[in-house]
Amino acid sequence: MGTLIFGVMLWALPHWFKRIMPSIRITLGQPGRIIVALAILASIILMIFGYRSAPVITIWTPPAFLVHLNSLLMLIAFAVFAVSHTKGRFRGLLRHPMLHSVQIWAVAHLLVNGDLASIILFGSMLLWATGSILLINRAEAWNRPAPGDKPKDILFIGITIASFLVVAAIHAFFGVWPFPSS
Repeated sequence: MGTLIFGVMLWALPHWFKRIMPSIRITLGQPGRIIVALAILASIILMIFGYRSAPVITIWTPPAFLVHLNSLLMLIAFAVFAVSHTKGRFRGLLRHPMLHSVQIWAVAHLLVNGDLASIILFGSMLLWATGSILLINRAEAWNRPAPGDKPKDILFIGITIASFLVVAAIHAFFGVWPFPSS
């Protein structure tokens, strides 16, 4: 469990570093960006290995119907994520689409995973994304971008479906079937 917790902390700290200590981050320049990127990569590896090797300590048993809600929320999370990568009509709807997608992803996974490691991982990521939104909103003003062109919405749909299917395939590859069986 320690590897998982360390991975989560290593994820949050580099992400928040530029918000909490901006002057230090600026003085580090390009080498600082490389260090942050390596720390984030290491955190992902630690979270994956920590989560997969953590003992299963059941806190609650989710009802079966929540698997259907999880699938719907995950599709929404991928759609919200795709908004951040397209220039279509939806681009100005949310200020933080990537962080909101993490929030939706975390809630969806908390609904169907009642073990301690899941609560630590997904609960921490929910707190991290929420904290990031608060830090960014406090530090920066936002000018809502104008809606983009309608044809760009096709890219939005493509990114949503492709990313959803790739992540579902990765889950299936690692032995976790992500879709409801009934």
